[in-house]
Amino acid sequence: MKTAGRIHPVYAEMERTVFDRMSALAREHGAINLGQGFPDGPPPPALIEAASRALYERSSQYPPGAGLMELREAICGYYARRQGLELAPEQVTVTSGATEALAAAVFAFVKPGDEVILFQPAYDAYAPLVRRAGGIPVSVPLLPPDFRYPAEALEAALQKRSTLLARSGLPDPAPAKPRVLMLNDPLNPAGTVASHEELAMIAKACVEHDLIAICDEVWEDVRFDGVPHRSLLRFPGMAERTVKIGSAGKIFGLTGWKIGWMIAAGPLATALAGAHQFLTFATAVPLQWAVAEGLALPDAVLDGQRGQWAAARERLKAGLTGAGYAVLPNAATWFLTVDLAASGIGLKDRVFSERAVVEAGVASVPVSALYQGEEVPEHLVRFCFTKPMDVLDEAAARLARFRAEIAG
Repeated sequence: MKTAGRIHPVYAEMERTVFDRMSALAREHGAINLGQGFPDGPPPPALIEAASRALYERSSQYPPGAGLMELREAICGYYARRQGLELAPEQVTVTSGATEALAAAVFAFVKPGDEVILFQPAYDAYAPLVRRAGGIPVSVPLLPPDFRYPAEALEAALQKRSTLLARSGLPDPAPAKPRVLMLNDPLNPAGTVASHEELAMIAKACVEHDLIAICDEVWEDVRFDGVPHRSLLRFPGMAERTVKIGSAGKIFGLTGWKIGWMIAAGPLATALAGAHQFLTFATAVPLQWAVAEGLALPDAVLDGQRGQWAAARERLKAGLTGAGYAVLPNAATWFLTVDLAASGIGLKDRVFSERAVVEAGVASVPVSALYQGEEVPEHLVRFCFTKPMDVLDEAAARLARFRAEIAG
């Protein structure tokens, strides 16, 4: 059977994700993996104990498709306590990680021919999901070193009428127009946080152009600036047009648990639940019980974990800076970004990352892999810092020797 013409073009042309590729290279060469984002330290013991108890004492059969009521209530309580949000469990759907929540939201609200505003750089799942739904990604670049949200570029993207629909052969000859905006705040890979003024500008644009906002807020509680996270749904006119996506994997550093959620009101919540039920329907129930307990832990426990991550961030930043690397400002996430050009390194980011994992024994992620569109910086690399201090020290020492070799 000839299969080439039967594979959906989104997947036929798709390469392995940059995270998987760099991690595979790290394993192959025995390198320190600062590429893929995950902590190496132990998780909060209370969550492990809760998961173990749930395996013995709770049901391991199908939970409700929307998630355990206890977890949905805990999510609402968590956001009330940490962000001042008034939410109801009926607005919450538990998912198998935030990526499934993103998929459900895109499939629920993006129709063939719809344009979707994507700020770049972006998590590399965004554009393929939009294309698989038949949508058209429209990139708005955020440029280093500050990665600020440009009001003029956003408005230009919203006013533009794409000609791609006519070229695609879809039956509707009408020009496409933006229907959805996707926002990742705090921003991966830059580690930056949108200002109140920028969020207000984005919210105003969503209201004026009747956009649904899919807000990837998984890094909402991995912040080091001392400022509470502010969701886009709190801005005027946004409560009925926002999908808020969160992740226990990021809050607790338990990436392999794959417990996420999406929050919306009214018809949006109904549509999300419908999309979710035919993606995974339900998520590992013992882990749901454990996350419900974890979200109710005292703030001091969570803040202590943030403190450990903040210390690791400072350790790697000091090591890289001492080695001559120009490290960009960081207020959130598990990542530091290095400006190669400002570090006196003439290599493009993809070349640097490929050589560093082989020659220096340190894996990173080239930030250009997380950009689409025309304005793609090729001088930035991302390093994950949620590793033991001795590992960070060794990585910095290896990168120092590597820089001396390639910059000299």
